Amino acid sequence: MAITLDRAIGQRQQSWVTSVLSSQTFWVLIAVILACLFLSVATDTFATPKNLYNITRNFTFVAIIALGMTLVIITGGIDLSVGSVLCLCSMVLAVVMHAGYSIEVGIAASVGTALVIGGFNGVMIAYLGFPPFVITLGMLSIARSLAMVASNNTVVFQFGPDHDTLLAIGGGAWFFGIANPVLYMIVLALLTGFVLRWTKFGRYVFAIGGNEHAATLTGVPVRRIKVTVYMISALSAGVAGIIQTGWLGAVTTNIGAGMELQVIAAAVIGGANLAGGVGTASGALIGAALIEVIRNSLGLLGINAFWQGTFIGGATVLAVLFDRIRSFRQSE
Repeated sequence: MAITLDRAIGQRQQSWVTSVLSSQTFWVLIAVILACLFLSVATDTFATPKNLYNITRNFTFVAIIALGMTLVIITGGIDLSVGSVLCLCSMVLAVVMHAGYSIEVGIAASVGTALVIGGFNGVMIAYLGFPPFVITLGMLSIARSLAMVASNNTVVFQFGPDHDTLLAIGGGAWFFGIANPVLYMIVLALLTGFVLRWTKFGRYVFAIGGNEHAATLTGVPVRRIKVTVYMISALSAGVAGIIQTGWLGAVTTNIGAGMELQVIAAAVIGGANLAGGVGTASGALIGAALIEVIRNSLGLLGINAFWQGTFIGGATVLAVLFDRIRSFRQSE
């Protein structure tokens, strides 16, 4: 019995180690750590409190949206509209507050806008069978256009009677000097991780991405789950927009432009599989962190900022290649 028990414990430990070492998220985390160590030695400014504060604050916006995007990708879908949804929700918040309404009304209007957009995307995809790429690409243009209409394509920087409250929500550091956006990101990541790991909804999300037909046959409400997932994706963009508005103190119609590519890259780099069925909340955060470290390091090392897309795109391709190699080995 003792031999059998020892063997079982050994096998369990070995399987855990093997699982960690084969995890893409783990190796991306190692890459982030090594990059930070290298930059700390190679530059005098990377490890300064101010720069680290900026890094942790800056990557939170991509990370928050990447949490919602990860759920979409796990189901085998994609959402190209998140950058424009962020812009529209930010503009709705700004315009409503600028008109003299309270911050509660502004946030409610912004969140409501996000949920309506996400619900529209989800219904068109789940119930009418439109390809996610087509619908969300169309919404990318629609949401950006509506933001221009709402503001008459002007900058909004006065937020009415609750102006200071909004700036404090997005730009403050209420606990232990940690930027508020970072705290929001941590809470949302824990919530997303819990939902994916411990709830029936999370199991349904993975089941749809693993085999949608089999999920339907086993009684999973596939259509409702898909609609919910796209609503969560849009909501995450709306939340990020609200926070970013408070951080920037102004809203323009080019806010969030191209952000969808960074968000998708963060999710994929963090281990989400575009074919569906794979993804984690921690991976979304780590992927977003790597992108921000890359962006920050270019300036510190004196490298032309135009190379940013090359490095981020290269990291995305390597992440997909890593996943392909791992899948090939498992199929042998």
